[in-house]
Amino acid sequence: MKKKMVTLQFMPYSEIETLSAVGRIRKLLNVAKQNKIVLLQGRLKKDEEAELIKATMEEINKEFKGIEMAVINPKPEDLAGFNKIKSDFMDMLLGDRSGMTIIGPANVVKSIKKNPNKIELLTKESKKKKKRKK
Repeated sequence: MKKKMVTLQFMPYSEIETLSAVGRIRKLLNVAKQNKIVLLQGRLKKDEEAELIKATMEEINKEFKGIEMAVINPKPEDLAGFNKIKSDFMDMLLGDRSGMTIIGPANVVKSIKKNPNKIELLTKESKKKKKRKK
């Protein structure tokens, strides 16, 4: 029985940081088109996420079925006092590096479910080709 391997590619934010918004989108989309699941340190800006989805829709074809994407931001919303100031200061310094973005090709990733404490990434089973009898 042949098993299909799933490739996860970790990408530090520093790898896309100096690229233009279009460059970031192209790089992430190109990795997903290679049937790899991208684990991006940090997150894209909201307008970049929208552009990524738009670019994906334009490139859907028989081989590339699109992407599944989830953004995980572990930042608690109920911070107060000094902890809130510290968190806001770190966001200002680091920008979009907090959290994680997961992008996977739709023909590999069935769904991504996120909770505050865990991520469930469900992959699709590879379809077995039926052998024709002669």
